[in-house]
Amino acid sequence: QVQLGESGGGLVQAGGSLRLSCAASGRTFSSYTMGWFRQAPGKERESVANMRWGGGRTYYADSVKGRFTISRDNAKNTMYLQMNSLKPEDTAVYYCAASKRSPVTVEDDYDYWGQGTQVTVSS
Repeated sequence: QVQLGESGGGLVQAGGSLRLSCAASGRTFSSYTMGWFRQAPGKERESVANMRWGGGRTYYADSVKGRFTISRDNAKNTMYLQMNSLKPEDTAVYYCAASKRSPVTVEDDYDYWGQGTQVTVSS
């Protein structure tokens, strides 16, 4: 059974950094596309970044390019989202997700989701 578990969220001041982790278990993810999404209060969930677990192309939303970095540690079966220069508009619940498909173009392409971790950026 595939399980994804996020951690690392919290409260940080604007300009600060956080690193989110997504621990993945239940199968080998080498052929999966892994993604980070976020949902702010009153807004739709949006894609933040994604990558092939096996390496190669990465995607970033324009709003986070140059500030966020997606990566993974094969030995730990964990994906990360390093978030630097955080802004109040980055406040949201952040989710990790896994898709059997590649490339992934829409949210519905993701097969598995974590429970989310709250990130709050104060001004």
